[in-house]
Amino acid sequence: MVHGLVVGKFYPPHAGHHHLIDTAARACDEVTVVVAPSTVESIPLQDRLEWLREVHAGSPHVRFVGVYDDTPIDYGSQQAWRAHTAVFRRAVGDRRVDRVFSSEAYGEELARRFGAVHVPVDPARSAVPVSGTAVRADPAAHWAMLAPPVRAWFVKRVVVVGAESTGTTTMTRALATHLRLRGGVFAATAWVEEFGRMLTSLKLAELAPGQAMADLEWTREDFVTVTREQNAAEDAAARSGSPILLCDTDSFATRIWEERYLGSASPQVRAAARKPDLYLLTGDEGVPFEDDGMRDGEHLRAWMTGRFRDELAVLGVPWVELTGSYRERLTRAIRACDDLLAAGWNLASPLLPATAARIVGGSC
Repeated sequence: MVHGLVVGKFYPPHAGHHHLIDTAARACDEVTVVVAPSTVESIPLQDRLEWLREVHAGSPHVRFVGVYDDTPIDYGSQQAWRAHTAVFRRAVGDRRVDRVFSSEAYGEELARRFGAVHVPVDPARSAVPVSGTAVRADPAAHWAMLAPPVRAWFVKRVVVVGAESTGTTTMTRALATHLRLRGGVFAATAWVEEFGRMLTSLKLAELAPGQAMADLEWTREDFVTVTREQNAAEDAAARSGSPILLCDTDSFATRIWEERYLGSASPQVRAAARKPDLYLLTGDEGVPFEDDGMRDGEHLRAWMTGRFRDELAVLGVPWVELTGSYRERLTRAIRACDDLLAAGWNLASPLLPATAARIVGGSC
C-alpha cells in the first residue's frame, strides 16, 4: 500500500491543485491531502474542504484533512520546519507516508522530514499555468481554472428589486445581455428568474373560471416555498456562468412581498434572506403600470418602493436606485456592475515566507 501526501493552503483550490491531487491519486493506493491555511485568510477552511471533496468525489481513496497552521513561514529556520511538520503529522495520523507530491520548492525538504520520496508535479506551472496568488489577484481572469463550487463562492451577485411593473425583469435581462456581448468570460453571464412569478402562474391556473388575481389566496407556506426555490435557483446558477450573476428579485425581496400580501414577514422568510454584493432598485416614478394578468398592485407601487428604500438603507449591502428613462436606468445599472467588478474581491494575504533562504536538507 503506497500512501501519498499532498500539503497546501488551497487558497482557493484551482485547476493546478486538482492536477496535483489527481497525479497523486493515480500513483498511490491512499492519499492524504492536508489543507492547512492560516487563520488570517479570507476563505473558511470548511469551505475549501467541501469544495475539494466534491471535485474529487470520484477518488474515494483520497481523504482531505483540514488544520490551521499559523506558524510563521521561514524556510531557513529549523524551528519553523519542526512546527509545520508537527502540524502536518497530526493531520496525517499514524499512517506512514511513502511519497510527498508537491509543485513547490519546499517539497523536497518536506518529503525528507517524512522519510518519503518527493514527487515534483509541474513545478514550472507549464501543464496548468495558474497559481493561488494569481487567482486571488484577479479571479475573473482565471475563472476557467475554478471548479463550480469555487465559482459560486467568488461570483458577484447582483439583485434587481422593485415594485410591480417597474422593470425588474426587463433590467435583469438587459444587463445579462449587455455583459454577454462583452465576450470572453462574461459571454456566459447568467440571470435567475423570479420564482414568485412562476408560482403565481401556477396558482392562477388552479382558479375556477371567471376568477382572477384578486381571488388568489396567499399563505405563509407559499412565501417559504418562494424563498427556498429562489435561493436554490440562485445557488445553482452561481456554479456556472461568469463572475457576475444577475437575479430578478431574491429572498430579501420576498419578505417585502409577504408583507405586502399578509401584513408582515414570517421568521422563516426573514431567516432565509441573504446579502448579495449589490442591489439595484427600480423606482416606480415615470414607469407606466402594465397589467399583464398577474399584477394587481398599481395603487401600492409607491408604498412598495418606499419599503424597499427603507429596508435597503439599513441592510448593510450597497444599493443603487434606478430612475429616469430606460436608457438612463440601464446606463446607471451597467456602471454599478462595473464598479462592483473593479472593486475586486479583497482577499486577505496569506502568511508569506519570512526569508528567501535556500532549503538545504537538515542544515537549513
